[in-house]
Order: sequence, then C-alpha cells, then structure tokens
Amino acid sequence: MKSDLDILMQQYALDAILVLGSATHNPPMYYLTGGGHISNAFLIKKPGETGVIFCNDMEREEAARSGLEVIPLGKYPWQEMLQQAGGDSARMAAMRLKQMFADCGLTRGKVGLYGHTDVSSTLAMLTHFRQLAPEIEIIGEPRDRSLVMLAMETKDEDEVARIRQMGRITTEVVRRVADDLTTRPIRDDQVLVKEDGTPLTVADVKSRIKLWLAELGADNPEGCIFAIGRDAGIPHSAGTPTDWIRLGQTIVFDIYPCEAGGGYYYDFTRTWSLGYASPQAQALYDQVKSVYERVIASLRVNTPFKEYQRLVCEEFEKMGHPTLLTVSAPLEGYVHSVGHGLGLNVHERPWSGLTAEEENRLRPGVVFTIEPGLYYPDQGLGVRIEDTYWVRPDGVIEKLADYPYDFVLQMKQS
Repeated sequence: MKSDLDILMQQYALDAILVLGSATHNPPMYYLTGGGHISNAFLIKKPGETGVIFCNDMEREEAARSGLEVIPLGKYPWQEMLQQAGGDSARMAAMRLKQMFADCGLTRGKVGLYGHTDVSSTLAMLTHFRQLAPEIEIIGEPRDRSLVMLAMETKDEDEVARIRQMGRITTEVVRRVADDLTTRPIRDDQVLVKEDGTPLTVADVKSRIKLWLAELGADNPEGCIFAIGRDAGIPHSAGTPTDWIRLGQTIVFDIYPCEAGGGYYYDFTRTWSLGYASPQAQALYDQVKSVYERVIASLRVNTPFKEYQRLVCEEFEKMGHPTLLTVSAPLEGYVHSVGHGLGLNVHERPWSGLTAEEENRLRPGVVFTIEPGLYYPDQGLGVRIEDTYWVRPDGVIEKLADYPYDFVLQMKQS
C-alpha cells in the first residue's frame, strides 16, 4: 500500500524517489498523484514527505489536485539554462534536474528512478546528470523487485472498490457482446452476418467492445483478445481482424480495460462456442473448468502463489496435457502461469510462475487473477477461464465480479 512507501525506502536505503512522465497511463506517477492532465512531469519524494511535483506551468492547477506541493517548470528559465548548456537540451534538462533536487533539499544520496518516459531522451539527460551531480546516485531496479511495484502489491479498500467497479463495467460489456452475437442472423455456411448481409468479423466485434467500454467510462489502452479457431489456441493472439465469426468454433475472449486516464484495471476471460460445440472442444472446456474449480476451492490466505501453478500443472498432466512442469517451453497444452497480480498494471505482483520467490503470496490486500487454460492451435482449439479475486483483510478470498461460465451460447435467431 502507499503507506508502505517510506518503510520500503528505508529498506532500500533510498534518500528519495524520482518519478518521471505523464500522470496518465503511467502507474508510478498515477499512484502518487491520482492521475489528471499532467504531462512530462518530475516528482521527487523524500522519506516522511508527500512529495513535490514539477510540471508545465499550464498544468499547475491540475497538478495541485494531487495534494502535493507543485513547482511550475517556469521557475527554471529554459532559454537561459539552454544557453548555459551550450545549446545541448539534454544537458540543460540535467542542470534543471540538479536544481530540482536542490530545491527539495537533496544534494547527495541515493535515488530510485521510476515512471514511463522516452528511454533515449531520459538516458541522455541522466548521462549528463551523473557528470553534473556525482554526489546523487540515481539507480534502477528489476521490475519484480521495484519499490513502487512492491508498494502497489497490496490494495486498500478504496482501491479495491475501484477495481470492483471496473469488474462491473467489464462484465456488462461482456454481456453486451454475448447478446449481440447470439442475436445475429446466420448465413447458410454458419457465418454470423451484419445488417448489410456481410460477414461479421473480429474487427467488427472489437469496435463494439471499444465503443461500449468508452460509453461506460473505461479505457482500452492494451486492446483485448477476441480470438477464434486456430487463434484461440495461441494464448496471446489478439485475434485476426478479418476472421469471420462462425458457429461451432472456440472463441477466447480476454478483456482487460482500465479506468479512464490509466487507472485501475480489471482482467477477465471467457471461452465461448456459438450455437454448438464439437465433442472435442466440450471435453477440453470441461477439463479447464474442473481445474479452475479445483484451484478456487484450494485458495488459502498467505499461500505462495506458485503453489497453485504447480497444482494446475499436476492436474493437467494427469489428464495427459504437456505443462511447464515437464516441458521448458510448451507450444500446446498448458503454456502459461495460473495468474498474476492486478492493479494499476494489468500484470503486477504477486507472480505465480514456478520460479517465483516465496514472498509472492496471497496476502491480505492482494488482488490477483486465476486463469488456467489449454491450447491446441493445430486443432483449432483453445480454452481459458479467468476471474479476478481479492484477499480481504479478514483473509477471506472474494471474486470481484460474477459472470456465467456457459461455454455454448445458444443462438436466439436463425
């Protein structure tokens, strides 16, 4: 939680943290500012302080909504500093950053670096900064051990309420997609068609998904997966835009929108077959559903997340499917981890891979997904089921949005 930041800074022996970039679709900056129309900003936080945000003068009022101290960049005369830097804009930016630290009372120490920015320009600035301010050491961290990622791992109830609301929006859009598909006219060759009689495509479905999410106040920055047939057998195939929507083919629908402005995400997957399913597809679905239920029934607070990955692998191997337990990089069968943390990132701590550290546990406050799946692209088959869960402060594990698990969706007109 955000209240853990000062403790983590002490553990990491950091004298400050520096966050760069926009306050939208930039989790570290969003986390500390609450979002808003703030672009190309610098945020410096020292232990025990809320932080100072340096932003464009035009955005000072937007930045003030964060509750942080705001210093407009106009305080640092750009043209004058650029002239001092010999016309080198990267060096000028480094000179300005050195002055920002000085204005925060920091002239030496160790600083953690976070945020999303253009890598090239940031590297150029920091290269000059090391020369201009050698007493200040700016360091990076591995993503899985990032101080900010560790703080974000557990959520307070306000954060969970926002994720829960995103779950309501997500499942409402999924319901609309199901209703739209099952009321479509069907051509003789079992292809769903649009009002003009032309085939309904994956691109058509996705355009409606994007529209409905926007209507309900959500962003769709990473798109979604709507994959049919062979693409359904490739876990992260987004789906071929020109593919026709047909009866009797498996469809993996994985949707992961976030609050408008790059806030909290939800993550959800259902697998469908319109009208009917082949016996082979139904059998595969039943196996995934049974393993999903086995995992949900065994979830316990404070358990290392990777124990459920091992459980899923063992269960699928009993059924004759290859998994990561015995194959290093399987291309069919069970090929991914059982879930991941969720928050301002669609994938974050805790991790569930077999090699994840023991500290990746289902602790109180953690929001995470469970998503077992089986994939056989050459057979045109893929199945995944995914829901998002929260470990409540009392240790009870709660699903944040309900939605039916129907595999075959019956068509409502012919």
